[in-house]
Amino acid sequence: MKATIWHNPACGTSRKTLAILEETPGVELTVIEYLRQAPGAAKLAQLYRDAGITPQAGLRLRGTDAEERGLPTADDATVLAAMAAQPALIERPLVETDKGVRLCRPQDRVHEIL
Repeated sequence: MKATIWHNPACGTSRKTLAILEETPGVELTVIEYLRQAPGAAKLAQLYRDAGITPQAGLRLRGTDAEERGLPTADDATVLAAMAAQPALIERPLVETDKGVRLCRPQDRVHEIL
């Protein structure tokens, strides 16, 4: 099974999710450090749609200026554009497999798509 994780090595939850993926037999893993290689707005829209959540639900509030910018109540296009321009606004980790996409907070949510 192929799996892609949008990963932040400084995040404990992201590291724990990555460890689960690495320890799962048969997983062909791609790791994208999204702060260095940010997904575009279209890819983010697809990930959130496939995860069954809104872009606002995928917005990182802690440690960002998202609330001051009004992003939690902004329209999808505004949120996605902000995330693409400033990837620190993306809550992590996002994992995509053939079985779907999950925002893996907590990290055990990754098991739903393995």
